Amino acid sequence: MRRFLEGPAGTGKTTYAVEYLHRLLQEGVRPESILVLVPQRTLGRPYQLAASNPDWPDAAGVDIATFGGLARRGIQLFWPEIATAAGFVNAEGHEPIFLTIETAQYYMARFVDRAVEQALFDSINVARPRLIAQALDNLSKAAINEFSLDDVALRLSRAWSGHSSRLAIYQTWLEVAREFRQHCLDNHLLDFSLQLDVFNDHLLHNPLYQTYLNQTYHHLIADNIEENFPVTLDFIESRLPVLESALLVMDSDAGYRVFLGAEPLQAAQLQTLCDDHVVWDSSHIQSEPLQSLSTALDSIFSDDDLSDTPLPELDPSPFEAFTYDFRTFYPQMLNWACDEAIQLVESGVEPRQIVMLAPYLNDSLRFTVMNRLQTAGIPVVSHRPSRAIRDEPAARAMLTLMALVNQPADQLPPAPDTADALVQVIANLDPIRGRLLADVVYGATGRSEIGSFDAIQQTMQSRITYVVGERYEQLRTWLMDQRETVAQTPPDHFLRRLFGDVLSQPGFGFHTHLDAGTIAAQLVESAQQFRRVLYPDGTDDWSSVWVEYRTLVSEGLLAALHEESWHKEEANAMFIAPAYTYLMRNRPVEYQFWLDVGSSAWSERLDQPITHPYVLRRSYDMDRVWLDEDEFQAEWTMLRKLILGLTRRCGKQLYLAIADLGEQGFEQRGPLLRVFQQVLRSYGTTGVSA
Repeated sequence: MRRFLEGPAGTGKTTYAVEYLHRLLQEGVRPESILVLVPQRTLGRPYQLAASNPDWPDAAGVDIATFGGLARRGIQLFWPEIATAAGFVNAEGHEPIFLTIETAQYYMARFVDRAVEQALFDSINVARPRLIAQALDNLSKAAINEFSLDDVALRLSRAWSGHSSRLAIYQTWLEVAREFRQHCLDNHLLDFSLQLDVFNDHLLHNPLYQTYLNQTYHHLIADNIEENFPVTLDFIESRLPVLESALLVMDSDAGYRVFLGAEPLQAAQLQTLCDDHVVWDSSHIQSEPLQSLSTALDSIFSDDDLSDTPLPELDPSPFEAFTYDFRTFYPQMLNWACDEAIQLVESGVEPRQIVMLAPYLNDSLRFTVMNRLQTAGIPVVSHRPSRAIRDEPAARAMLTLMALVNQPADQLPPAPDTADALVQVIANLDPIRGRLLADVVYGATGRSEIGSFDAIQQTMQSRITYVVGERYEQLRTWLMDQRETVAQTPPDHFLRRLFGDVLSQPGFGFHTHLDAGTIAAQLVESAQQFRRVLYPDGTDDWSSVWVEYRTLVSEGLLAALHEESWHKEEANAMFIAPAYTYLMRNRPVEYQFWLDVGSSAWSERLDQPITHPYVLRRSYDMDRVWLDEDEFQAEWTMLRKLILGLTRRCGKQLYLAIADLGEQGFEQRGPLLRVFQQVLRSYGTTGVSA
């Protein structure tokens, strides 16, 4: 039986899929013969939690995987069979080395930097980390669509309608990509794109691997297929005829990962290959007013120019589903949102039932909101998966402490950096006393090392306080002890001990700080992956590796996906995140706050000069130029998906925080604001001034 189940978010599709899995196990199906395929590891969380349930004693063997994970395991298992045919040089006797996002960027940086030094990227103004990330993104787009590298450059060139200098940029990328790919083949390195290429071109149709697949997996559950890559959907299509059963689950009106290569239209076509097609449309999450609001919003998006075409009469009124406030200045808007959220918690709402969402979560917004809520005693967590780990204060503090242990005496971090680190890691140390402490302990030693608290004047000790001094001295003594073992200690071992021995202990800043603990874990994992990829056989002297790793992180390369950082919602804390990040958690809440509703960033995509998420799709005609009209339609379509996806994951009330002047002081009249103006004109008693 092959069933295709679709419906909007909140209709119980994943719950049904989990119950379907349970039924298979109860019927005696071997758990290791069941494959649960999800587009992103975090979307497999409901199945992981169910499989770990004590009431499901036989579920531990169920394989919950992404297509990338499946490819990686296959390559590891059949490496001797395919390595030479795939082009890897002297592969015999060598194991494959799988790159994370970070280590892939580390290697790609060599070839991008060479092109930058030759002024080959001078016609575009892009920061180095973004240039590296976009170069890798093009490789990924090629792999998930089964394009050649030449096809990518050709598609980008033919779709471009601007200045001809951009065409040379695409050719430069092509040369960089070829150099990077050859370097990977020469050194048995596999980034994400090469993993998929090797899997699809050399393993998937290998008779031995086909036999392995047929003997291993007899049942398939594929959830959120609308978020999958084309090659993943090809794989599902190829497996359907030979499976004993399959359940394909699709979220209507979703496809939030289009920027990453998702193909919801191709996913929908899989229904023609199934025996049964079921559509659910009754929400188990939304209140009736919110269901009316979703209906009204869907009607609005059927008209591209936001005209005053009458909307359907709805009962109850969509106006009951949301609360809004219009303030002149950006800080006033944030204060209103925080005040409302605090009142909700004081009225008995659990913090985990409240989320605060923005199109982008910059540092100032995040700090302002988190500081206000934490001051009110409300636990708060946030997540920004695209944020470089160096931008996290907790990570910068740990890297500064690394430098204090390993840098030469004349290259210690500047006093302001050390002061910031001390403020982060010593509990109840404010920035003023932190700077004072850093200045005096540096001065006590002439900057040969950080000096002892006991060596400074008693009056200064009193100003800093002896409690802080005791904690500082405990930290300093521990750091000085580590200097003796730097050459024998990998950087991830040091970071793990730093967190466990000192920073997580009572009296230190990470002791009860959820976000800091998560960032510390990410930094440890990042350093561990760096060591395993670049130094799999170890080294005689780790001190230079410390410097190399700190340099990599300080350059702003993105952190890899750390799955645990997506599970913070399991704590009873308010969640603050970019809107798309929240959607990919697939977790409904009772109350949502949308911050800065007037911003145009809700619909605009980031400018990516050397890649393009729409042009690099199978469905796009490679001979067609991408025009402004195409950009508008793409933005309008994604805004519709975003708004409907958010409202369908809201149970009771939506709060819209609107500022007349944005963070930079400019008037804001973005399309999201105009959409709700039309709702207010049709269903409300008052409107938001245009």
